[in-house]
Amino acid sequence: MNRFGSLLLAAMLGSVITIVSTQWLMESKQPGVRIEQISGVPASQIGYTKNESGEIVPLDFTGTAERVTKAVVHIRSTQQKSVRSNQQIPDQFRFFFDGPFENQGPSQSTGSGVIINKDGYIVTNNHVVDGADIVEVTLYDNRQVKAEVIGTDADTDLAVIKVNEKDLPFLSFVNSDESKVGQWVLAVGNPFNLNSTVTAGIISAKGRDINIINSGTPSINGQPGTRTAIESFIQTDAAINPGNSGGALVDINGGLLGINTAIASPTGAYSGYGFAVPSNIVSKITSDLISYGAVQRGWLGINIRSVDTNLVRENDLEVTEGAYVLGFGDIEDKSAAKEAGIKEGDVVIKLDDHAIKSSTALIEYIGQKRPGDKVSVTVNRKGKTLVIPVTLKSRDGKNSIVSRDEKTEAVNMGFELEDIDSKVLKRLELPNGVKVKSITNGKIQRFTEMREGFIITHINDVAVKSAKEIDEILKKKKTGDLVTFAGVYENYPREIIYALRM
Repeated sequence: MNRFGSLLLAAMLGSVITIVSTQWLMESKQPGVRIEQISGVPASQIGYTKNESGEIVPLDFTGTAERVTKAVVHIRSTQQKSVRSNQQIPDQFRFFFDGPFENQGPSQSTGSGVIINKDGYIVTNNHVVDGADIVEVTLYDNRQVKAEVIGTDADTDLAVIKVNEKDLPFLSFVNSDESKVGQWVLAVGNPFNLNSTVTAGIISAKGRDINIINSGTPSINGQPGTRTAIESFIQTDAAINPGNSGGALVDINGGLLGINTAIASPTGAYSGYGFAVPSNIVSKITSDLISYGAVQRGWLGINIRSVDTNLVRENDLEVTEGAYVLGFGDIEDKSAAKEAGIKEGDVVIKLDDHAIKSSTALIEYIGQKRPGDKVSVTVNRKGKTLVIPVTLKSRDGKNSIVSRDEKTEAVNMGFELEDIDSKVLKRLELPNGVKVKSITNGKIQRFTEMREGFIITHINDVAVKSAKEIDEILKKKKTGDLVTFAGVYENYPREIIYALRM
């Protein structure tokens, strides 16, 4: 028995020595690598926060999700295609139109929106309601109501619509400038028509310019156009998919940080990168659209690019961050910056007390201003720091806002006009004409294929020489009247005619 016990003890000791030796050999073969295993169940909580009483409690999204989903709506937009027929076009004009002229059925798109006050104002993306003839909103309690488009802004891809309802749940804006990379956020919307979907993630980056908003003037005859888009997105890894457009990006307390707008994806579905318009821009744009019916955008009147290593080397710059002034573009004579003394080659490093580290930061800050606002611009000029006060102007060179009552009939129809210099007309061999400066949401966009840059020479066979003349002609038209716009494009000599009914 004693011998058996001795053998058993020896076997046990041998096993222990073998296990310890094996573990030592494995560790010695993998220097610096050690895998720790902790017993117990996986953690079910992701962090801690303070409750209303200031107590430390496990972080929980359920309360925020419940509040926020009530203020996020589903939007369905219906667009009646342009209805063109031989009966709508006078005999003398049919030659200029390519057939056939067939009625086309309606098309629909869906997205999300965020209620921003109890009286039914809703912010969404411009591309959700762009060109829509009918906009329907489904509220959190499944009520379906018609909505009116109050205004749109292609430069930020934002729009405001309104439903005739009262005492609705809504979200309040928070200061997006104070948001931090790494902080928790929730994305709320209706992806793939899955209503009231909530996803969680963090802010991955700020100030992203991904070049997806194509607003501005086109290039003509080899001359570069002017990009007017304002892109300074909040990037998040909270899952965003088609249908989330116009939905809410909120902080863990339910404050509105941004409007979800785009994804970066090789497949068209979520791949880890979502982008939202910051709330500070959203707040300014929505306020303008509600108060004035149009965005009141202040302009410095400069072309810029971000300072980088190559730019520093090429221009012998004394700073490594900022917005480099390339020039003043096609509005040099209306540039607020040039008038104030800013020069080509200056590097903008600060606006008021706001540090500017890139062109995107400058665009975002100025995008929150209106014509007439004063901005203190700090520039580095060949190593010397200068502070230059600038009074912002509109793109037309004015320093005052435009009220809703001042909007022209042309603007109401969806296009902005500008007079053409006599020298340009002579070069084009035209006796008269008025240029289409921009096209926005309206009848022109929905019922014609007119593009920016079109030069209108005649309306219903009447020669036009100024934007004021066109506005006076349009004001006299009644609902149902046929209007024909004849003209040319600079790079296409053939006369083109667009027709629509008022």
